[in-house]
Amino acid sequence: MMNEETKNTAENEVNQQEEQTNSAEKQPQGETGDEATAKTTDNVAEAEPIDPAKEWEAKYNEMNDKYLRLYSEFDNYKRRTTRERIELLSTAGAETLKAVLPVLDDFERGFKTMETASDVLALREGVELIYHKFKTTLQAKGLEEMKAIGEPFDADIHEGITNVPAGDDMKGKVVDELEKGYYLHGKVIRFAKVVVGS
Repeated sequence: MMNEETKNTAENEVNQQEEQTNSAEKQPQGETGDEATAKTTDNVAEAEPIDPAKEWEAKYNEMNDKYLRLYSEFDNYKRRTTRERIELLSTAGAETLKAVLPVLDDFERGFKTMETASDVLALREGVELIYHKFKTTLQAKGLEEMKAIGEPFDADIHEGITNVPAGDDMKGKVVDELEKGYYLHGKVIRFAKVVVGS
């Protein structure tokens, strides 16, 4: 039993010596463990101080890069929206024209019928039907007639062509309408040309 304890102790001492030899080989020649630690600490202390000019230059370059990217994105956005606006303007009336095409077809059929028709009243009824269809189609698209006759003259929606003498009840009011005015979605698109009583 004693021999085993002595043997284990001897093995432990050999292992410790090998570990010390290995750690000494890992250190540069001529330096002990304390010297190596001191040198590493000195290297940290001797590190170059950060140059503020370089730091600001790096920040400037970063901000300039962000600015150029943002400017480029905005320029692309402007070009895209301009192109979309041009496309929208060129096709803005497409829906209205599509809605009016059936009325045009009715007019063409009416003209063909006129060539052989002998009944004027039936022809007149056909033209009235086409007129009402046309008017209804435009109203569905937001077109609204302006009521002018008998209304007080308003320079914002009426265009006075002339004045005529009128009774006291029609002074300053629209007596006659030479050309109808129209609203589109509540906005005046054509002023009514009117005769005003004076």
